[in-house]
Amino acid sequence: MSRQIIRSVALIAPLVLLAACGKNSQAGAPAGAHALPVKTQVAELRPVGDYTEYVAAIKSRGAAVLQPEVDGQVTKIFVHSGEHVVAGAPLVQIDPSRQQAVVTNQEATVRAQQAAVELARVDLERKKRLAAEGVIARAELDQAQSAYDAAKAQLDALQAGVRQQQVQLRYYTVHAPTAGTIGDIPVRVGDRVTSQTMLTTLDTGGELEAYIDIPAEKAAAVKMGMPVEIVGDGKNNTRTQVSFISPRVDSATQTLLVKAAVPARAGLRNDQQVRSRVFWAERQAPLVPVTSVTRLGGQFFIFVAEVDKGQTVAHQRAIRVGDLIGNDYVVLEGLKAGEQVIVSGTQLLADGTPVTPGS
Repeated sequence: MSRQIIRSVALIAPLVLLAACGKNSQAGAPAGAHALPVKTQVAELRPVGDYTEYVAAIKSRGAAVLQPEVDGQVTKIFVHSGEHVVAGAPLVQIDPSRQQAVVTNQEATVRAQQAAVELARVDLERKKRLAAEGVIARAELDQAQSAYDAAKAQLDALQAGVRQQQVQLRYYTVHAPTAGTIGDIPVRVGDRVTSQTMLTTLDTGGELEAYIDIPAEKAAAVKMGMPVEIVGDGKNNTRTQVSFISPRVDSATQTLLVKAAVPARAGLRNDQQVRSRVFWAERQAPLVPVTSVTRLGGQFFIFVAEVDKGQTVAHQRAIRVGDLIGNDYVVLEGLKAGEQVIVSGTQLLADGTPVTPGS
């Protein structure tokens, strides 16, 4: 029996030694060899608060609607949509033939009156000489002077009328008031237009403004400089502020017009409609992606990457969340600015799991 025990011990000893060697090799593994790779995001403070969302219309301060000064039929269009033009460039021509006939007729009348003035002048000069020699009475000279003055005054009036009709004739060709880019041209050759017809638009690429209509019941709360956010794709929202408040409420819509300047970096265009947020009260708070938040028993949790004893590990953190802004939760409690929030692979983590942060 003692021989059997000796043989058993001899068989077990190598196994125990092998297991011990395995443990020693594991204990000697470098820290972080089995750390899980995760993506992290720095918690940054962002303005959040009580806001109302409205539809805003983007308007360019450098965009002009071009309308004709006269009625008539379009005979020629000199430009096309999207073309850049210089100041004074012809854009649209309206049939000028009737107005040209008026100008021609008045110019003929002016020439006839010029002949009458010249005749009156010659008669006046002759009677001045005769009066000086005592051949005619002073009354005849006075009549000649009066006839000349009347003819000259009538000529001046006719010439002024011609200038007025010539100015009117220029209105039959619509010119660019300034350099800019032509917008849509809704009219066609042959269309009849009036002074109320929109021919096209001209955009000089000036500053943009967001036109926001606030319901009348909120009018008392609107203040100059209030924060406004133009909503983009959720990540590229544009911050601005109220720069104009209308002095009156629109009687038809019962809304108050509010304007906010929009910087060029927002990438918006004239007449574009966007969502906007008017902030009534505001404070700073960190935001975290929805995908980084887990919910257990009604409590919200996130994982934060922290250095513990020389190694980066995932620590589970209970947080209190507020509103959902886009795809992010507002964190009211439990997270500070600058901390590294783990935003991927959270389903594989437990409190204290070694991780390798990345972005």
